[in-house]
Amino acid sequence: MKYLALFLLFLGLQLSVLAQDSTIKVNPEKIKISAQDYANQQVAMADAFRADGKIYVVVAVILVILGGIFVYLFTLDKKIAALEKIAKEK
Repeated sequence: MKYLALFLLFLGLQLSVLAQDSTIKVNPEKIKISAQDYANQQVAMADAFRADGKIYVVVAVILVILGGIFVYLFTLDKKIAALEKIAKEK
């Protein structure tokens, strides 16, 4: 039963991905990408964050999250090493 549920879940995910492609075929008015689009070096959101000084808040939040993940992994590694040491002694 568990495998059937997983199979149906993955089948549903696959169909949702295919559905994204089929909506493009229905809409014939696709926006063409030009060489100018690839040469665009300005990102409006990043420029606005930089101008307002909020980019430092974004960077700080990302660093705090990554720091928390690294600290958690380090402490988890120490706990696992201690458990392995206890298991080897027995």
